[in-house]
Amino acid sequence: MIDAHAHFELYRKDAPRVIEECRGKVKAVVDSITEYRKAHVHRSWELLRPYFGFVIPTLGYHPNEARRGNLEKVKRVEEFILEHRHEIVAIGEVGLDYHYARSEGEREKQRTIFRRFLELAVELGMPVVIHARDAEREAFELVQRAGVRAYFHSFTGSPELAREIAGNGHLIGISTGIAFIPGVREVVEALEVENITTETDSPYMSPVRGERNTPCNVRMVVDAVAKLKGLDFEEVAGITEKNAMEFFGVDLKG
Repeated sequence: MIDAHAHFELYRKDAPRVIEECRGKVKAVVDSITEYRKAHVHRSWELLRPYFGFVIPTLGYHPNEARRGNLEKVKRVEEFILEHRHEIVAIGEVGLDYHYARSEGEREKQRTIFRRFLELAVELGMPVVIHARDAEREAFELVQRAGVRAYFHSFTGSPELAREIAGNGHLIGISTGIAFIPGVREVVEALEVENITTETDSPYMSPVRGERNTPCNVRMVVDAVAKLKGLDFEEVAGITEKNAMEFFGVDLKG
């Protein structure tokens, strides 16, 4: 199994312990190292660098930071991505979050910065990891215009849009939210397993109230998907792992 989206850096001093706890329970964790508030990409990178191999890094700029419109910070992150372009497997997470960006001014800042990172992904020939909340359709349309392949992580949009996204060759992330968000289960029911992968978005989206989520919980996502689709656990684990490896261009056997 692979956890296709998590944030070990947000455990801060507990990160090494949580990483070691998850070794052996999952084959790898794709960590979207993202600029957001006090979680600066350069600090997160140095924290996680010793674990690269098990931790597979992407680099991005969170839309909830993008709504502040700090273009100097954007430029620094772009430069950091260019510096580490050969060590990452995707750009992200980037995108739109209209749940928190409620004014048109904030939303336009998000769009501007999102477009910049999509252009960077095109320049580098990389896929993108998308954060879209209350803006799934618009994020999808911008991805289509840019002509990049995208992973819509922790997808909570409609089943109809999920089918359209998947039909255009993109990947849908099913998170531990499947335990408590009915809409996520509806998305799973609407898609083929070949269109999805499994993630935790740790330390968020915990399936247990009052506890921090960890990548170890990706097992419960695989189990929930298998039950919804009437398939064996091992079959779903194998297909979703293959989907993630192919999307990110990772060979865990190498």
